[in-house]
Amino acid sequence: MIKILLADDHPLTRAGLAAWIKDEPDFELVAEAADGESAWKAMSELKPDVALLDIEMPNGTGIEVAERATKAKLAVKVVMLTAYKAQQYVMASLRAGASGFVLKTAPFEQLRAAIRAACDGRLYLDASVSFAGDFIEPQELSSREKEVLICTARGMTGHRVASDLSITERTVQAHLASVYNKLGAKNKTEAILIALKRGVIFLDQLHIDEEYFE
Repeated sequence: MIKILLADDHPLTRAGLAAWIKDEPDFELVAEAADGESAWKAMSELKPDVALLDIEMPNGTGIEVAERATKAKLAVKVVMLTAYKAQQYVMASLRAGASGFVLKTAPFEQLRAAIRAACDGRLYLDASVSFAGDFIEPQELSSREKEVLICTARGMTGHRVASDLSITERTVQAHLASVYNKLGAKNKTEAILIALKRGVIFLDQLHIDEEYFE
């Protein structure tokens, strides 16, 4: 069971999401919160697997809560829920450590996919999110480096990437180190974020086959 914390300051929205979570056979709703401080308290005490956080909340935004969780090194994965798809919200969410960004207008199938992706260590961005207009010429990645980065973004282990690309795990790590260096990234999430911003990789390349949801 995937234990979920739901935080949203709109009662009707929260009630609808709570009802959906309770109907999902592999999801368990462990707590609800109506503001950022309550969300942080529940997150730190209950340590859910996934926290669904509304960005705009009183007493602490979802982004601020995600930042606190990241600094505290909590194992919880954060998926942001919002009515706004402005790029600054996406960027701020990912920098805060969020694993997913889903619009409230998205179908439940997308939210389900985002939750499962987060649990698998993968990044999930709403299909309507665009990084157009923010292109910066990066230091060019080789085709193999792009392949390794995309596979890693899909949540594949180093062993799986090595097997699929017919290379060694040491080579996978060498390619990732080169990617981080070329993009000026400190970790996987930052590398994916920069690569998306700069047009090195694209969102449709991060969509995965059904086997990865199993």
